[in-house]
Amino acid sequence: MPRRDPFEEIEQLFDRMSREFEQIGGDIETGLGGGFSVDVAETDETVTVTADLPGYDREGIDVTLSDRTLTIAAERSEEYADERDEDDVQYHRRERRERSVSRRVRLPADVEEDSASATYNNGVLTIEFSKRVADDGGHRIDVE
Repeated sequence: MPRRDPFEEIEQLFDRMSREFEQIGGDIETGLGGGFSVDVAETDETVTVTADLPGYDREGIDVTLSDRTLTIAAERSEEYADERDEDDVQYHRRERRERSVSRRVRLPADVEEDSASATYNNGVLTIEFSKRVADDGGHRIDVE
């Protein structure tokens, strides 16, 4: 019978709880209109974050990284001086006004901050980082 490692089981429990709390938090933010959908993907070399931000201009999006936490904020505003626009159209409902959204996402690995590249196309923001190479405590020197 294989031995069970209680510390590994506790770690797995905390990982599962963390994922569930993130899911609940995202559902609450989205339901309140303060959030947006985010995907985080990891390969051996990269970490990629993809966020849905339809209706925002590239200039209104702010992305920062601090201590493996990525913060994405977006803001849009439309100013209306009157309920009639320049074409003399009378609006009966105006719901598309100023809106700000923000999300903080914990990255699954250490990344090279200088390697970050971000693109915004058709309402989708994609940010890609190169993973930081682990320092194994030394550098091999070949002897000739």
